[in-house]
Amino acid sequence: MSNSDRKNENKPKKKESILELNKYLEKAIRVKFQGGREASGILKGYDQLLNLVIDSTTEHLRDADDPFRPSSESRNLGLVVCRGTSVVLISPQDGMEEIPNPFIPQ
Repeated sequence: MSNSDRKNENKPKKKESILELNKYLEKAIRVKFQGGREASGILKGYDQLLNLVIDSTTEHLRDADDPFRPSSESRNLGLVVCRGTSVVLISPQDGMEEIPNPFIPQ
């Protein structure tokens, strides 16, 4: 093994993001968090840990009697930074898109 091969072995691998969110930059998204909170707004940026920067953010409040049921109330938050460890789901605001099934041969 050459010296360059050994150097590459010891080099830590660069972490890649689990999700590719580039196509959602500057578009409306909806985010669900651990604990049941939900927010929507314009995705301005993200990193490999899924920390999100969202502008024009609106938090969608829950019913006080049943925390699993959303209410019609909301509040404007403006520009927020969402910690990636609390993100459960990220979806486009205008609906879902179909992706090819990786288990079906093309």
